[in-house]
Amino acid sequence: MTKLSHLDEKGAARMVDVSDKATTQRTARAEGFVAMAPATLALVEKGEAKKGDVLATARIAGIMAAKRTHELIPLCHPLAIAKATVEFEAARDPSGIRVTAEVKVSGQTGVEMEALTAVSVACLTIYDMLKAADKAMTLDGIRLVEKTGGRSGTYRAADERKR
Repeated sequence: MTKLSHLDEKGAARMVDVSDKATTQRTARAEGFVAMAPATLALVEKGEAKKGDVLATARIAGIMAAKRTHELIPLCHPLAIAKATVEFEAARDPSGIRVTAEVKVSGQTGVEMEALTAVSVACLTIYDMLKAADKAMTLDGIRLVEKTGGRSGTYRAADERKR
């Protein structure tokens, strides 16, 4: 079994010491999907959601979440993020919105958690903005799609999910 870096020799949680790691360019891309009724998706596309611009709000929320990941996930390091983007793509079958986040940093630790947090919060924000119209929405498939940089190198998910 792989040794978990967030556990010490006694099994207690700890923040990983990255002080000896080289500073390198690191990126991570994550995705998620908010499934919703076609009529709910139409509200987004027509700009008729009662709370306002759903995607603009979710984009800002996702970027803010990436920047504050260390405040939400106990053992994450605070990072000086160089780039954080959140993008959306409407889908018809199934009906919903695909959310993708990309985060970049020049640092001693990766940004996978920041990309995953950005996607998660953007999806939650979409739900919050539309819940009055569709409480049956679901969040699905939040996952790391790709990461580059660092000692472990590049990771790419075996399959790009198409929604």
